[in-house]
Amino acid sequence: MYGAFGRGDVPALLAMLSDDVEWIHRGEIGVPYMGRFVGKEAVGKWFGLVAEADNIQAFEPREFLGGPDHVTVIGWERTQALPAGKVFDASGKLVDDAIRRRLRSYIAGRTVAAARPRTAPGGLHAGLLSPSAV
Repeated sequence: MYGAFGRGDVPALLAMLSDDVEWIHRGEIGVPYMGRFVGKEAVGKWFGLVAEADNIQAFEPREFLGGPDHVTVIGWERTQALPAGKVFDASGKLVDDAIRRRLRSYIAGRTVAAARPRTAPGGLHAGLLSPSAV
């Protein structure tokens, strides 16, 4: 799955997920791809939102931590924010259940926000989604 993600092979990645997958992505408020996406079609749209907002230049899963019914992956990415063009490095983690029905990802939001222009007072820098917010 992580190889497909790193290659940007969305069809291959979607084929590995259950039909009723729940993909939750947490980070900076205001970034269009933060939120909860349910079902393969919605997750496919999530990848479209990411492509509109970011040009991911490098993606590296660095550490895999196995549990009885999940895997936690700690990774790193280098991304160019669109359209501002600033490049940022971000660390994050992905928690993947054993049957790929629920994936939760977290990214260092303040790093992401610093690469994007403010849209209004408070704007994208207003705060991070808390784990209970999604």
